[in-house]
Amino acid sequence: MMEYLTANNIIFALLSAVILICALLSVTTNKLLRAAIYLFFALIGIAGLYLQLSYEFLAAVELSVYAGGIVILFVFAIFLVHRIGENSEEVSLSKKAIAGLAAAAGVALCLSTLFMYEYTTFHLTPEAQMNAETFTQTINMDMIGKALLGTGKHQYLLPFEATGILLLACIIGSLVIAKKEKEDNK
Repeated sequence: MMEYLTANNIIFALLSAVILICALLSVTTNKLLRAAIYLFFALIGIAGLYLQLSYEFLAAVELSVYAGGIVILFVFAIFLVHRIGENSEEVSLSKKAIAGLAAAAGVALCLSTLFMYEYTTFHLTPEAQMNAETFTQTINMDMIGKALLGTGKHQYLLPFEATGILLLACIIGSLVIAKKEKEDNK
């Protein structure tokens, strides 16, 4: 048992606990601003898991795009649409039951998938470790940037553009809703 109690395992357990608790609090709180803050901390925990796996680029993207951009967009939408500190509307018991059943079905699907396959641990030989290090050294940020912002095959400029248009539509929609609500309150 003691051989599994390493610093990496402890950090993984702490990050997992933070992610699970913040995600649960994010979906169960009645205060919208608190829900956005809990989501923010859950996303920071996910970035921590990426760092633990040595995926620094994904951690930076997680922090800048999701924790930095989308959560701030949620906060702006909350400020525009609702009053600060206002409780969200109470959810009916039937909707809670349906959500609980959907969550239970999701957990059952994840567990059945997890137990369907046999997982083994393996150790790389020194030669395989050298090949893996050589492979990771050949991929640099220039190649990642060209793949993300290129227009050719297996390049991802279109999803970036679509995401930008979607976020712009969200901002415009929240402004229209806020303006309409302001006019209704007069």
